[in-house]
Amino acid sequence: MGHITGKTALTITATIGTLALLLVPALVSAHSITGSNAQYVEGIDGPAIAPFMYLGAKHMVTGYDHLLYLVGVIFFVYRPKHIIQYVTLFTLGHSLTLLFGVLGGYKVNANLIDAIIGLSIVYKAFENMGGFERVFNIRPNIPVAVFIFGLFHGFGLATKLQEFALSENGLVTNILSFNLGVEIGQLMALSGVLIALGWWRTHRSFMTQAFNANTTLMAGGFILAGYQLVGYMVLPA
Repeated sequence: MGHITGKTALTITATIGTLALLLVPALVSAHSITGSNAQYVEGIDGPAIAPFMYLGAKHMVTGYDHLLYLVGVIFFVYRPKHIIQYVTLFTLGHSLTLLFGVLGGYKVNANLIDAIIGLSIVYKAFENMGGFERVFNIRPNIPVAVFIFGLFHGFGLATKLQEFALSENGLVTNILSFNLGVEIGQLMALSGVLIALGWWRTHRSFMTQAFNANTTLMAGGFILAGYQLVGYMVLPA
């Protein structure tokens, strides 16, 4: 495999960033529960375990923001025990705030939460690039950061369900089923990511291209955060 020059890498990064900017509105729409799924959710009265598990899994598999963050988390993680540790902490964090937000009725602004999720991608990419050590001479606590950002990601999931008038009949069962579906979707997506990373790591180009990959990841996080902040400023509360 040939070595990618710095000029070529910058061109690729700029191209991907431009495409991501153009596709953000469509991706945001795809990430929400809309259409027939939305009508079905609002029409449910009583426990519906399988449908809510399906919606949770689908939401996570299409949840590009959550997945991009997880890609950043496991990008340089080689030991299975560390992968399990970080994924468990992330799962615990987003499960707590998903349940807390929906069942407890605590609402947050969806645009602001999604902006923070975008910035979590920026944070992780910057960490992977060694930015905190080089610029600030500090080494972040990775497990703590993963758990804290997991809390924000959970509120992001909660805002999607809070858009609907959910029936109180079977609500706890349905939200737990949705959360279980999210975990199933997360495992499915992570399996694919780990296979791809495992293959890439066998090539000598991995370390030379890792910086460019995280630069692209950071650019994507900034784009997502910027889009949501614009939405917060221009849309009515």
